[in-house]
Amino acid sequence: MASSDIVDQWAASHDLPAWFLRAMDVPREDSFVEVDGHQVHYFRWGQRGKPPLLMTHGFLAHARCFAFIAPFLAEEYDIIAYDLAGMGESEMIPDCDSLKRAERMVEIADALDLFSGPVKPKIIAHSFGSGVALQVMELAGERFGGLVICDLMVLRPERLRARFEAGGGPPGSGRSDRPNKVYPDYQTAYGRFVLSPPQAVQQPFLFDYMAYHSLRPAGDGGWSWKFDPMVFYRHDADQTKWLQTGQRIVDLPHRLAIVYGENSELFDNDSAAYLRELGGDHIPIIAIPEAEHHLMLDQPLALVTALRSILALWAE
Repeated sequence: MASSDIVDQWAASHDLPAWFLRAMDVPREDSFVEVDGHQVHYFRWGQRGKPPLLMTHGFLAHARCFAFIAPFLAEEYDIIAYDLAGMGESEMIPDCDSLKRAERMVEIADALDLFSGPVKPKIIAHSFGSGVALQVMELAGERFGGLVICDLMVLRPERLRARFEAGGGPPGSGRSDRPNKVYPDYQTAYGRFVLSPPQAVQQPFLFDYMAYHSLRPAGDGGWSWKFDPMVFYRHDADQTKWLQTGQRIVDLPHRLAIVYGENSELFDNDSAAYLRELGGDHIPIIAIPEAEHHLMLDQPLALVTALRSILALWAE
């Protein structure tokens, strides 16, 4: 089955809500920018010259997780959502650790001219992407106007170690020497698509949307994953940073807010209490009701509302 047929079948098989159709109708740029010899895929909404926003996604995901979020902010902002290296349609970079990913985020913002205006760009990032953005703020926070962390894994060290020992992460702890499997057809590949951590989503059509854009045709009717297997490479220094995440967040001397799914496995009420115990009373922490970790797939409009509120408070 051709990819265009799959898209038509997907659209026909779902009663797509009006808000989603409106979001998809908002004009966007779909392009690539070259950074240090590597292609970075991005979407851009809004009008250049307006306050800039930079968005990125979780592990093995892609920028399309913001494709139905960003349009609701496009009237007031210049928005970039990009694929992290080795994920989505962005090329992998050699020996890619968290520091290189952070440096790349700054370079992308520079290459797309987000630092040229009077208002500093703000970052909105989900999960693994929030970990990258946190290091960006440590590295070059003075160049940005703030960071909205969306459901980054923040657990007390003893809970985090127990999760690691049970095989629950951290992201990037798998094998990097296995090529991606090629499945005989799209439906077989789709059947292997799962969220991490596993959860049912409240908007199944968004699950299907993310699944389709996580796969690519692989010849002879086969389908495979878009991500580069090298994204699984384990970097020892990165593992240590996960254990220090709570303190790193609290110690950040820049503007910060946290949004999380009220039913998330990776950030919960105890995570919020933990941050406050570490000295994070100054950080706004907002729970999205009825959402789990993949909050944009559970409660997308509630997430938009939370983001609008934070950005309004940060208006310059």
